[in-house]
Amino acid sequence: MIQKPRGTLDILPGESKKWQFIESACRKVCKKHGFGEIRFPTFEETQLFARGVGDTTDVVQKEMYTFTDRDGTSYTLRPEGTASVARAVIENGLAGGTMPLKLFYIINCFRHERPQAGRYREFYQFGAELFGATSPSADAKLILLASDFLKEIGLKNISLHINSIGCPECRSVYRDALVKYFSQKKEDLCQTCRSRLETNPLRILDCKSPICKGIAADAPKTIDYLCQSCKEHFDGLKERLSEVGIDYTVDCNIVRGLDYYSRTVFEFISEGIGAQSTVCGGGRYDGLVSQIGGPELAGIGFAAGINRLVLSMENGSSFKDEEEGPDLYIAAIGEKASVKANGLCAKLSDLGIVSETDLVGRSLKAQMKYANKIDAAFTLILGDGELQTGRAQLRNMKTGDQFDVSPDDIESIIKIVKREGV
Repeated sequence: MIQKPRGTLDILPGESKKWQFIESACRKVCKKHGFGEIRFPTFEETQLFARGVGDTTDVVQKEMYTFTDRDGTSYTLRPEGTASVARAVIENGLAGGTMPLKLFYIINCFRHERPQAGRYREFYQFGAELFGATSPSADAKLILLASDFLKEIGLKNISLHINSIGCPECRSVYRDALVKYFSQKKEDLCQTCRSRLETNPLRILDCKSPICKGIAADAPKTIDYLCQSCKEHFDGLKERLSEVGIDYTVDCNIVRGLDYYSRTVFEFISEGIGAQSTVCGGGRYDGLVSQIGGPELAGIGFAAGINRLVLSMENGSSFKDEEEGPDLYIAAIGEKASVKANGLCAKLSDLGIVSETDLVGRSLKAQMKYANKIDAAFTLILGDGELQTGRAQLRNMKTGDQFDVSPDDIESIIKIVKREGV
């Protein structure tokens, strides 16, 4: 039997309710904060991610799904959303518009990595990006949006961790300090971190190996190497977060995994979903737009992993999995009654009443069992007798009350269903 690819999901109707709940919360909160939805291609030219995400990152070096088109162009299935949004902003002339520019998206992404709890090769993200504002107020605005979203879906035990990794100027000094520190302990680092020491030493701070985490605990701290401007920016962010009532922890091991980040980086962390506990993360990327061919344009954004959010919802949220059956099930006996029942269902549907009738040739007894199974609020039995007399019994399946109605009197059926079904 052909099976789904490793690291992918079939999201079945019962489970998809959680996803719809999350997506609805995304749109509700983004509308509240003035963010408009953007949609963009599932694949882009590979160079966009190599230049934007960074050719020394694990994403670009190990995880991208890349293919060559017939004309020889190299394309990649999007591993994340920010670079694509930045490309769209440049290509569609949005960089010259009124600022700040506030955008959000709900997308699927692709990375070739080892599947585990909350991590898949095809995964889903809710992301938000804010362009054209350099102040710490913009950082606080994005974090507030993320916080409001997590509150909207009612997640428990969520904590905000923030850090500043500085600008290119002060980060180069910090990088030298890291290289000096980790070089003395190179033999104890994992193989991956030994290579990172040469290419991207900040990523060693984010290694999940217990040995590397232990070594990194005593490494130089980013905030001790910030220039005056970056320090003031970080202090300004903390002040604004306190002002809007958002608790936070300064966590100097947060560096994020993509090269375009600068200054503010942050993560919302959930307890109880395994090693991959970050449900939302992001930061500032003031150099990204110019790096991929656009003008100098500041930016900050985040992405929330919907797969991980669904896992977190198992620990408690405001989501209520309430099965809702149809308003009315019409049990039809015979061909003429079946034709009539189908016509009734179509008319009722047009008027906002969810109704069903038999499609597989069940007996009357089997149809009534089915109506109970799908939790129909009302049933209406149609047979030759009902068609001849023009009268039928509409039954409230919860109370047992019955109402004598005409199958042609759509208005009366609707009134009873709406009134009695409350």
